[in-house]
Amino acid sequence: MKTGLVTFYEIHHYGAALQAAATQRAVKEFGHQCEIVDYFVAQDNRLFQKPTGVGSAAHDVHTALHYAPLKRRYERFEAFKSSHLHISQHRYESFAELQDAKLPYDVILSGSDQIWNPKIFPDRHFDPVFFGAFSDCRKIAYAPSFGIPKIPEEMEEELRNYLSNFSHISTRESQGQEIVEQITGQKVPVVLDPTLLLNRQQWAEMASKGHPAGGYILCYCISKPGALEPYIQKVSQATGLPVVQLCGIRRKVSPQAKQVLDAGPGEFLSLFQNASYVLTNSFHGTVFATQFQKPFFTTVSPAEMAAPERSRIFSLLERLGLANRIIGKGDTAAWDAPIDWDAVEQRLLAHRSESLRYLQAALNNTAYIPEEAEQPTEKPLPKLASANACTGCTACASGCPVSAITMVRDQEGFDQPVIDGEQCVRCGHCTAICPALHQRSSSHIPAAFAAWHPDDTIRKDSTSGGVFTALAEYVLESGGVVYGAAMDGHQHLRHIACFRKEDLWQLRGAKYVQSHLNGIYREVRKALESRMVLFSGTPCQVDGLYAYLGSRPENLITCDIVCHGVPSPAVWEAMAASIEQRKRKGLRAVRFRNKVEGWKNSHFTTVYDDGTVDTAPLFATEYGRAFGRSLFLRRSCHQCRYTNLSRPGDFTLGDLWGMQPDELPEEQKKGVSLLLVNTEHGSHIFDQLALTRQPYPVERAVMGNPRLASPIAPAADRTAFFAAFAVQPFEQVRKAFFRMPSLPVRMAGKVLSPEMKAKIRKKLQ
Repeated sequence: MKTGLVTFYEIHHYGAALQAAATQRAVKEFGHQCEIVDYFVAQDNRLFQKPTGVGSAAHDVHTALHYAPLKRRYERFEAFKSSHLHISQHRYESFAELQDAKLPYDVILSGSDQIWNPKIFPDRHFDPVFFGAFSDCRKIAYAPSFGIPKIPEEMEEELRNYLSNFSHISTRESQGQEIVEQITGQKVPVVLDPTLLLNRQQWAEMASKGHPAGGYILCYCISKPGALEPYIQKVSQATGLPVVQLCGIRRKVSPQAKQVLDAGPGEFLSLFQNASYVLTNSFHGTVFATQFQKPFFTTVSPAEMAAPERSRIFSLLERLGLANRIIGKGDTAAWDAPIDWDAVEQRLLAHRSESLRYLQAALNNTAYIPEEAEQPTEKPLPKLASANACTGCTACASGCPVSAITMVRDQEGFDQPVIDGEQCVRCGHCTAICPALHQRSSSHIPAAFAAWHPDDTIRKDSTSGGVFTALAEYVLESGGVVYGAAMDGHQHLRHIACFRKEDLWQLRGAKYVQSHLNGIYREVRKALESRMVLFSGTPCQVDGLYAYLGSRPENLITCDIVCHGVPSPAVWEAMAASIEQRKRKGLRAVRFRNKVEGWKNSHFTTVYDDGTVDTAPLFATEYGRAFGRSLFLRRSCHQCRYTNLSRPGDFTLGDLWGMQPDELPEEQKKGVSLLLVNTEHGSHIFDQLALTRQPYPVERAVMGNPRLASPIAPAADRTAFFAAFAVQPFEQVRKAFFRMPSLPVRMAGKVLSPEMKAKIRKKLQ
């Protein structure tokens, strides 16, 4: 049987050439002929680009300066094609030409790579050639990728028609599997990239000779290194090994890097085969680090980091038990952590065998029936929220009947639940009560008020209008207890119980760090047996409390806040230690938003053991600037389920931003709270509070407080920051990430609209 393979192979990209070679070899090993259909898709391998502007001019200048090695690279790609790819003798320039041709194939195989990604073609549409639409013979697909998370609605019917002509379909990633299922209703297998169908001995046969064994750190980046940079520095400093950069991009990844500009596919393989360490942000770089069993770290794009389980790199590494080699997920392994390559090899062999079984069935036009996985001997551990979705509310740990769940800090400094597999009784209670695993029901639109405490002293000591204190006083006067976040003497923020009005100062004011809740939900449940309780916290903490309790007790009052997002406790603690080290004295207290110059110009104020005080506008300080641009917030904050008017608390408190200058001018100077009354229970309590208040339009409250409408986007360099935080001294990290932006950036920040800033951020990502 003769197979016509339609895939990317012509462009001088390492992954394209190697996956084409691997697909062809795998087909041939099943006894079939395989020929790549030489279809031209405007792929330009010329050393000098068409002049289009400054970018192409800079590229051509670099090419001229390095012409000799780049010419060798070109020649080596062409030589690899001649040696390892069997290509049709005729080149087809168009779909129409292929339709008219008398092709000698029995089956058309749509091969791997992003051949089904409409966005990479000039007309931003599917190319029917890569669906085999030019031929009436049978069609199969091995590991194609769509490269996008969702197919544009107007293209769905076209894709449905293309896919209906395939006898066998597989995809390279779970994201593609979801798209095919959505379009066709058919659940297709996810198979390995073709480069993993061959073993390392087969790849070693194709590698060029001449590179010394070991003794270097190989960096292969196809985009800016970003979060890889601190790892490059760390591994280089710790091992003393030189950095060799295989150039996917031409800019240096490290000042000390020795750039390799002349590598063809054979040299690519050799460089991976002989490296001591590999650091990459390329999918195929990750593949060959795994194939040649090299200690490695990899990164994914910011878009993929928002949902890493949909990433092709994550999809592969999770199957191989190597997901902790992805930088920026919070569970990244230590830079020098060993890899159990025997276990990896066993998993790879199993997945390779299954992928080859699919390919053989597709080629032979027989039904593919996946091998049934061995059933575990014991019931699996219960499901917890993913690290991206977990808010750290502690409902699961607090509710576990056998205390089998503990909250453990991840690499970013946030508490994550960890199950003790030996202690767990598999009851599933943690899964049942986890708020992140269940849909929230929407409630009615709340009533909104501008409000403030009548006592100016309390109001001055509060972040805005002092409404929390009025609510807390009501509860304490009723013999109740108030739970809220307070700093201890070591700059750790944790929830505490407050029984006296004199102690409420500890709970007042904004604290820009996530508070520790260890054991608090259980305390609240105990307290509710005998008294009224007020619980104040972020909306996810309030929702977690209700999930833990399983009901809304009448003697429980809850108050959530309009939350920008919760910063990492570990980052704050490192910052506090840095302040103490630089000032050479201990911190006694910190006010994140102090009204020394009024409500609208909040100050970050630090008080030291010797009684001295530093104060400056919040966003003029290092920590304030970094917090303001969302550099170190919890990952779940960027997809927060509570950034809307469906609030979990009886009350919601925030600052009443967005008032016009002539609205309550005297009160604005002192601070005005936004108060949302969300429940009937809250409305009953509200009528009894000692507050000055007036109704306020909900729509205007939302306009002034965007976190009532949508989550905040992560900083573009969030992953890079946490990568550096994991492996570098904090002082080095602080100087690199907390510094004042350049003057042009500051000026742009004042002039550009939020919409324009969002567009620029999207481009940069």
